[in-house]
Amino acid sequence: MRARHHFHTDHLGHSVSVTVQTGHVPVVEVLVDGKETGHATGQGDRPVTVTIELPTDPPTPATVHAIPGPGVPRCLLLATVDEEPRVMAPRPY
Repeated sequence: MRARHHFHTDHLGHSVSVTVQTGHVPVVEVLVDGKETGHATGQGDRPVTVTIELPTDPPTPATVHAIPGPGVPRCLLLATVDEEPRVMAPRPY
């Protein structure tokens, strides 16, 4: 059965939203400031990694790490190598 889960965080003045659609083939969609900047599919409960850029000057590379299961999905934003991963808060819509 497929379900959609939404996550959000603000980083460096930009809005980062993630939708994780679970199922046999999980789909992860990443929006930065409301524009789709990354999209990936996975297999089963294996983590899915999506590389994105934040529109700063110069652009800041970042990675979204989505864990579709087992259980409730989770998302992390990894903005730089030196920084701790940011847990993205779930959104109930």
